[in-house]
Amino acid sequence: MAAPASGVTAHSGPYPVIAGKLEASGQTSDVQAMGRDGTVAAVDQPEVTQGKWVSDGGVVLEAAFADSLDVGVGDSVALGSRSFKVVGVAVTAAMPPYPEASCIVSTGCINGAIPDDRNLPAGLLHNPGLVWLTQADVRSLASDGSSLSYVMNLKLADPDTAQAFVDRTGGDQGGSMPMQTWRSILADATDLAKDSQILPLIGAWLLAVASLSVLVGGRMADQHRRVGLLKAVGGTPSLVAAVLLAEYLLVAVVAAAAGLTIGALTGPLLTESSAGLGGSAGTASLTWSTIALVTAVALGVAVVATAVPAVRGARSSTVSALADAVRPPRRTGWLITVSARVSVPLLLALRVAARRPRRVVLGVVSIAVTVSGIYVLLVLNAFLADQPGTGAYTEAQVAVLRHVLLVWTVILLTLAAVNAIVITWATVLDNRHASALARAFGATPREVTVALATAQVLPALLGAVMGVFPGGFLLFAAINTITGGDSGKATLPAPWQLIALVLATVLVVAALTSVPAHLGGRRPVTATL
Repeated sequence: MAAPASGVTAHSGPYPVIAGKLEASGQTSDVQAMGRDGTVAAVDQPEVTQGKWVSDGGVVLEAAFADSLDVGVGDSVALGSRSFKVVGVAVTAAMPPYPEASCIVSTGCINGAIPDDRNLPAGLLHNPGLVWLTQADVRSLASDGSSLSYVMNLKLADPDTAQAFVDRTGGDQGGSMPMQTWRSILADATDLAKDSQILPLIGAWLLAVASLSVLVGGRMADQHRRVGLLKAVGGTPSLVAAVLLAEYLLVAVVAAAAGLTIGALTGPLLTESSAGLGGSAGTASLTWSTIALVTAVALGVAVVATAVPAVRGARSSTVSALADAVRPPRRTGWLITVSARVSVPLLLALRVAARRPRRVVLGVVSIAVTVSGIYVLLVLNAFLADQPGTGAYTEAQVAVLRHVLLVWTVILLTLAAVNAIVITWATVLDNRHASALARAFGATPREVTVALATAQVLPALLGAVMGVFPGGFLLFAAINTITGGDSGKATLPAPWQLIALVLATVLVVAALTSVPAHLGGRRPVTATL
């Protein structure tokens, strides 16, 4: 290099690179072997995470590549016709981790899974890994000089002008080995993370709305008599509505603060670096813009979820609010005839559901959201199962995405369980007088308990069916629209899986609601009345 190009402050290389095949742990993989000096380079000195740096007869493997081969320091690998001892494992910022490594050999590379019926051109590397040897060892593997390629690393005075430097010097016209800026390397290295972000993002929004609506609906059941007391002492409907809204807005602010704190502290646990990346995510910094956005969203969701029940409660009559009475069921001749033929628990369950139709709707929506999310999980799981060898992701990438799916599944099921318990307890509070009267007229505690649980199981059954179709189908279509995916490549759940999902949902809801229903069904009749 006669004179440094304008804007270049340091460089390393050129280093020889050769394409080859590496055999280790019974596996054979395409590889790009780069020759490096034993001394520290001025630009792009890979960080050794295990062992030591290159030496004669020793090879250092890129960390993600070593992880995929299950190879560590001290193992032996075959490269070309020679055997090398693994002396170290390292990470580099000059190339995306395996299997997204940049192509630095003149023979060319292709990343991603290749269908079995497609043949690659001779010499083209498929998902090549990266290893480092001494320059002497790399040259000894070359049959002649033409099989070697060379790579150089440049450091610019202003990193933000990297793309302009490439455009100015014609680096994007470099044939099989064009220049690659640090921004493009970063984009390739984080491409998988961007794919996985859509999963918790969609699930979090759906569950936030459904969960807050259910929690507020359950809390409103405990506030009905309080509304009557406020109106009895002179509170106007607008004042009562404002008091209830202010209470939940305060709760939303506190919840937003707690969520920001917990998210900042636990985020690194969910975003730990992969094998090919150094360091960790660390604790996320909370900027004022982030705090304002999260708080605004929490307040908005709280207003949407509480406005209708708060206004409705404020407009109710003072006498009915003080009496804390639920909606009386409509009595018609045919309904009385049918109800006379059903069992006592089922009759009481239907009466409980009829007295709070809005809560039944909330229960149906909550279960439908959960089941539709699980439906999408089944689709994504089937999609990922087909990826290694045939799709866009390798086994290592599939493992990362499965981890994201597992986290989303745990959150989804946890919130669904909380919703089911809260709805049941709200139902128990609403029907404590009706349950006591039923027991006074001969119903047993067991029949009341079964009735309260059945009142949740019936909406759960309807919600599970709606969650499968149209809920799951529509959610999957929405995700495809947002991400630009192709639904034609997806494998939809088998009928037996959907039937098992509906049955499992009903059984889980029955188990979760049995405890609060049991407590509500055994309240002392005298104390309740």
